[in-house]
Amino acid sequence: MAKLVKKGHIRLFLFLFLSAVAGCKSSNGQITNYSYRVVAAYPHDAQAYTQGLFIHNGAMYESTGQYGQSSLRKVDIKTGRVLNMIPLPKHYFGEGSCVWNNKIYLLTYMEQTVFVYDLSFKQTGEFHYPGEGWGLTTDGTHLIMSNGSSILRFINPENFTEVRTLEVTFQGRALPMLNELEYINGEIWANVYMENHLVRIDPVNGKVTGVLFLNNLLPASLRTRNTDVLNGIAYDAAASKLYVTGKNWPKLYEITTQPTPGKR
Repeated sequence: MAKLVKKGHIRLFLFLFLSAVAGCKSSNGQITNYSYRVVAAYPHDAQAYTQGLFIHNGAMYESTGQYGQSSLRKVDIKTGRVLNMIPLPKHYFGEGSCVWNNKIYLLTYMEQTVFVYDLSFKQTGEFHYPGEGWGLTTDGTHLIMSNGSSILRFINPENFTEVRTLEVTFQGRALPMLNELEYINGEIWANVYMENHLVRIDPVNGKVTGVLFLNNLLPASLRTRNTDVLNGIAYDAAASKLYVTGKNWPKLYEITTQPTPGKR
């Protein structure tokens, strides 16, 4: 199955975005650039087209995409071993996922359907929504959903109705292609699709407050023709550990971050 490229990829804007970030200084109180340090690298299934990644009660959960290959998995972090897995029906393309109140929510790309499971992966419900589904996380009260645009939707998890929307901006301009999401210490972290960085977003005003550059995280020696883009953010709040990976990556990385003031 050929990889399905999501539409609307605005390369010119993202080039301008990266150029602007490169000149930002943390002292302006608006944008902070971050670099990373690898703490550990763990095996990851290179056949997994990672769409959603999260940790619950010390266990890692992952949703994967591609028609005929989409799944929900529980994974052992250190070994990469799949502990539990259920496939999605072949006509669904799995997307982002998260857990709220011991319920797992899993989006689909263009099928406008979110599946709901208990922690044993028994399906307990489903809801429908307009448009595309990309990334999903929760602030503990609402689900937060991306659709590949600059707009994040805050969702009532009880009935999957929209509560409010938030436009994400970088220096006053809308930032599109927001993909996988994670809520970390009061901020929304997001992958920017097709780029090697994450953005940190103020959930109140939508402004990007920081950019984490992850260039060269997966070394060239581990890349194959099937290796795809960076995608997948998971934060273990109890252990204060941050994990990232990518689509069809053979490694899951535990990293720490640090500000890098000045030009990169």
